[in-house]
Amino acid sequence: SIIEFGSNIGLNLIAIHQLLPDTSLSAVEINKKAVDELKKIFYIHEIFPVSILEFEQIKRYDLCFVKGVLIHINPDKLEGIYKLLYNSSNKYILIAEYYNPSPVEINYRGHKGKLFKRDFAGEIMDLFPDIDLIDYGFCYHRDPNFPQDDINWFLLRKK
Repeated sequence: SIIEFGSNIGLNLIAIHQLLPDTSLSAVEINKKAVDELKKIFYIHEIFPVSILEFEQIKRYDLCFVKGVLIHINPDKLEGIYKLLYNSSNKYILIAEYYNPSPVEINYRGHKGKLFKRDFAGEIMDLFPDIDLIDYGFCYHRDPNFPQDDINWFLLRKK
């Protein structure tokens, strides 16, 4: 079972379904238009139309993940999100975000207070000592096969 926090229109869940068609997929998404698109994907088991900040964890999933979401969360709220990810996971947490070794705020489309880079994976590992780093990598915008934003991903496992 897999849950994505901030799934938008479900492109990551569609890709996962292609690789693991028998996996139960769930989505948390605040944007109503994106939720309407998610509802069209018949194999998404659960859709929670709320903010990650308002999501109430009721069960655990084998994998919880976020991609390009934590960078937009006010740093004062991150510890709560880390706890949500930890408590929602049976075993694995995947974080794919912009990385910086120390916290920085970046101007986002002319706005302040909307984008933050930091060591999200390191912070969650510091908060929960029973989490191990399993693997990590970098996605590059000029990858000819799978272009993405320039983000780092971290796969974590609960002991």
